[in-house]
Amino acid sequence: MAEIEQPIIEATALTMRYPGGVTALTDLTLSVQPGITGLVGANGAGKSTLIKILLGLLTPTSGGVRVLGLEASERGEQIRSRVGYMPEHDCLPADVTATEFVTHLGRMSGLPPTAAKEQAAEALRHVGLHEERYRQIGTFSTGMKQRVKLAQALVGDPGLLLLDEPTNGLDPAGRDAMLALIRRIGTEFGIAVVVASHLLSEIERICDHLVAIEGGKLLRAASLVSMTQALPWLMVEVDEGTEELAANLNGQGLTVRTQGRQLLVRVDTDPVFDTVRDAIADLDLPLTRLEHRRHHVEELFADQEQAEAMEALQ
Repeated sequence: MAEIEQPIIEATALTMRYPGGVTALTDLTLSVQPGITGLVGANGAGKSTLIKILLGLLTPTSGGVRVLGLEASERGEQIRSRVGYMPEHDCLPADVTATEFVTHLGRMSGLPPTAAKEQAAEALRHVGLHEERYRQIGTFSTGMKQRVKLAQALVGDPGLLLLDEPTNGLDPAGRDAMLALIRRIGTEFGIAVVVASHLLSEIERICDHLVAIEGGKLLRAASLVSMTQALPWLMVEVDEGTEELAANLNGQGLTVRTQGRQLLVRVDTDPVFDTVRDAIADLDLPLTRLEHRRHHVEELFADQEQAEAMEALQ
């Protein structure tokens, strides 16, 4: 019988209220499995507060959370020695070299001096800064600084990485490189990774699981595959008559979205394909494309917002 993997994070009814009445998290219950997990939500959704609680830096108002089997409110120091954290903001000292900085963080994680220096060199090599490791950090580009932050998170040989907006400030090429690096760490190194981001398109590219929070509350939590394949769509493109076709399909009770000359038709039941095909034939429209399309994460959030709007009107 295959061994069941234990969750790396377990939160139960987690609530965090700051002085002044600001509530950052409300009754948050979730379980995070090994792999690469995307923690998504708009700015102010509660992602950074959750990370600080996971690290034992904040004590929740109520509820509890375990990280790598340890109670965060009681075993924060042990958790921080086993978890690598990459902060969102630029917080690097400008007047030390990358090697000096990463080695220092290795020592802070509990490594002996020689081991800290060796693992710092290895971590900088993994993130592509081996040749630049003796340069002062103040001379680095934004992309290189992000890699230094990732290297210091790796240096203590962690069982879990918490990455807060790791592509912050990067250009498209830099974002692609950082995402590829994170994916490699999570797959080849076997380290569990939680990536906090407000960019759904990036999360969809590298993550196995998704945890979405909004206003401090859990919106959805599931594997990315189950979320993006749960509601397949048909992509329909005709050279003319798009609006006429959309009106016809809406009239038959189908869910239709218009994107220029393309229509996206949600497939809730098997006969949808036949219904669309027959409608195109009846209207005598020139068909360019008719194919199944994978559901994207952004559309799942749109579906949620539409459902909540409909509930509010009832």
